[in-house]
Amino acid sequence: MNPNPFSDTFAFLTQPNWATAIFWLLVLVSAAIAAYAWRTISGQRSLAHLGNWGIRLLIGCMWWQQSLWKLPPFYTDHPEEPFGATGLAYWMGLMGKHAAIPLQADFVNKIVLPHFYLFAPIVYGAEVFVAVSLILGLFVRLGGIIGALQILNLWLGLYSAPNEWPWTYFFLLLLMLNFALHHYGRSLGLDAILVSRLGERKTLARALLAEAA
Repeated sequence: MNPNPFSDTFAFLTQPNWATAIFWLLVLVSAAIAAYAWRTISGQRSLAHLGNWGIRLLIGCMWWQQSLWKLPPFYTDHPEEPFGATGLAYWMGLMGKHAAIPLQADFVNKIVLPHFYLFAPIVYGAEVFVAVSLILGLFVRLGGIIGALQILNLWLGLYSAPNEWPWTYFFLLLLMLNFALHHYGRSLGLDAILVSRLGERKTLARALLAEAA
C-alpha cells in the first residue's frame, strides 16, 4: 500500500519517543494559549485570527517533524550508516555538490562539512526554535525571519539537486516571510498576549519586544 497523509500523520503522532511527548505538550499549550487569548482579548475573536492560528500551528508542526530526522548527537535517524550517507550530513553534501552559487558550495565543502559537529547543533537548534516559535506564537516575527533565512539557504543550496523542485523551497520562503511581515504570532498566540500587556508606555525594551512579536 502506498503511503498516504492520514497514515503518515497517525504514525508521526504516535511514535513512542520523547520527541512525541514534547510535541503533544507544545500543541496542547498552543491550544490553551489560543483559548486564553480568545477569551481575554476582544480583538482576537475573529475567523481571520482563528485561521492565522491554524496555519501557523500546522507549519510549526512541519518544522518540528522535519527536525526529527536530524536529532542529536548524530544528527541522523540512521546512525548505523556511514557518515554522509543519511541525515543532515547527506543533505549538506548535496548542497556542496549542487549549490546555485559556487561560493556557497565552497563554504559547505571546505568549512561546514569538515566541522560538521560544530554547525549541526546550530542548524538543529534554529529549526527547533522556529518550530516552537510558530506553534506557541512566540516571537513569530523573529522566528519567521530565521526560518526564511534557513529556507533561502536550502533554496539556493539544492537548486540544481536531482529530484528537487526549487519552487517548493521558494514557496516556503514566501510563507515564512509572510508570517514575519504580518505578525502571525499576534493571532491567538503568546505574541498577542505580550503585545496586549505592553501598554501604551514606550521604552526601548518594550519597542524591541513588540518588533520581535
